[in-house]
Amino acid sequence: MLRFHRWIALVFAIPLAVIIVTGLLQSLLPLMQAAAIKPGTVTIEKVEAWLDKFDPENKTRAVALDTYYNYFTLDGPGPDGAVYVDTRTGAESTEDSAISNLIWSSRGIHEHLIFDLGWLVTLSTVAMLVIITIGIFMGLPRLSNSMSGWHKATAWFLLPLLFLSALSGLLMSFGVTLSSPTPRTQPLPIREALRMVAQKHDLSGLDWIRQRGGRQMARISDGFNQRTYLVTADGLKDAPWNLPRTFHEGTFFGIWGGVMNVILSFAFALLLGTGVLIWARRTFRRRRRIRRSQTMGAPAE
Repeated sequence: MLRFHRWIALVFAIPLAVIIVTGLLQSLLPLMQAAAIKPGTVTIEKVEAWLDKFDPENKTRAVALDTYYNYFTLDGPGPDGAVYVDTRTGAESTEDSAISNLIWSSRGIHEHLIFDLGWLVTLSTVAMLVIITIGIFMGLPRLSNSMSGWHKATAWFLLPLLFLSALSGLLMSFGVTLSSPTPRTQPLPIREALRMVAQKHDLSGLDWIRQRGGRQMARISDGFNQRTYLVTADGLKDAPWNLPRTFHEGTFFGIWGGVMNVILSFAFALLLGTGVLIWARRTFRRRRRIRRSQTMGAPAE
């Protein structure tokens, strides 16, 4: 079982490393966004002025707010299909943040790696669940202040959360929501959707308004809690809880769900890193013993 546990991890080490690192970047984003919310800085009047200025043809179909980098994205207008407005000045932003691009692009890599290898992400997630399951059947660990001891302690103390994190990611890849389906709806004009959200919430905490699964949805945060709504002609309605996505993205229990996600991302990185190092160290020692025995057993000339 130990060899099976070890070799599955080694075979999938590279895709798992990419998934873990990009997952860590994604887990940092909600915390950065929540910490940067400044109530009252983004109002419906400002947003409508930006739409008048940068989208007179009403091409915007989705909007998103990056509170950390002060970008308000209009998805649809502009020569490149999107306009980025600096929320501090109201002017079109031409600055390019390497860190912001890295974090935002990491989502696509986390879900598909490169060259649309989503199947490999799914297979690697299954491998992670198998690795965790084998670890359970290997028995309780003997804890010690060593690389192996930290590897075992991390795995056992965070076992339920690590397993649920991998399982929820797998369920998301198959489109499983564990909630009752809601009917598809026609999207409202983005101005109407924004006004509807602004009637109940401060737009300074807006995450996005966009189409998801044939439904127009909005997600908004107050710095501690995130809420997702269906935007309909009858008004905002609480979106059904997508349990796998809620857990995997850490959008429950307010900011503490995000903190949990960061801890789990570091735990996955520690487990994979220490596991590979333990294997490499044992391999090196075994080969050194073999060379030593061959040298000692060689006849003298």
